[in-house]
Amino acid sequence: MGKKTYLRLSNRERQIMDILYRRGKATAAQVQAQLPNPPSYSAVRATLRILEDKGQVRHQRDGARYVFQPAVARDRAKRSAIQHLVKTFFDGSTELAVATLLDESASQLSEADYERLERLIEEKRKGGR
Repeated sequence: MGKKTYLRLSNRERQIMDILYRRGKATAAQVQAQLPNPPSYSAVRATLRILEDKGQVRHQRDGARYVFQPAVARDRAKRSAIQHLVKTFFDGSTELAVATLLDESASQLSEADYERLERLIEEKRKGGR
């Protein structure tokens, strides 16, 4: 596969992608029904076409309707977004990004959360993937 590129998505595009990831696949009408402050049906279809042009969504024909689904695995999309975030806001420093996340969420993390994070760090130290 070629060079990974991060695509900027609008808020509405991200909302639609979240719906598609959650459902696995959906028609434009199903997407519209789950959007907050839903735009018109034609606006949803137009946004799905934009997402398709960006390579984020693909469709299959089911009779007279199109059924849309993500074209990029959610894990791959998350990794790309995180890489972009770290590069853009933390000068490429994973350490700074993690430290910021810990500062922001310290009051929300349980002891079990800290233990899981410690295990993940130890696995990475040992060369685990």
